[in-house]
Amino acid sequence: MTDGGGRTKLYPLSLKIMSRYISIDYGEKRIGVAVTDQLKMFVTPYTTIENRSEDWVFSELLKIFSEQRIERVIIGLPLNIEGEDTPKTTEVRVFFQKLTEKTNLPLILWDERYSTSEANEFLISKGINWQKSKEIVDQIAAAVILESYLRDLVISN
Repeated sequence: MTDGGGRTKLYPLSLKIMSRYISIDYGEKRIGVAVTDQLKMFVTPYTTIENRSEDWVFSELLKIFSEQRIERVIIGLPLNIEGEDTPKTTEVRVFFQKLTEKTNLPLILWDERYSTSEANEFLISKGINWQKSKEIVDQIAAAVILESYLRDLVISN
């Protein structure tokens, strides 16, 4: 298609195609973050945010949402083995509610049972020492959560 002057018109890709999903593994001390690629096929551990204060955490997350063109936020929900709430679950639900007040993005709570265990097993299998693993385990757990979410989307469709 041309613009009338013989030049080919270029149309920008839809923001929906260019956007990503993000997952959050909320913790009292650290918050792990992972993102998808723009096609939402692959997951990458992204960063760990120190849980210094509520304002700091929300500021950092909102900055990431904007920089990474986030379309949807998946937040790990730590249920117990029976699928019931724990004190940690309540803490995450409060975080979730406060985040809904800070952004218009769709937020989804996602069962994160075993995500930290899977992350630790992965790090051990790669021979990563405990000091280094402490720095990245939350990112890996967030990646496990996001992979689980994407797998469920594929199965549902």
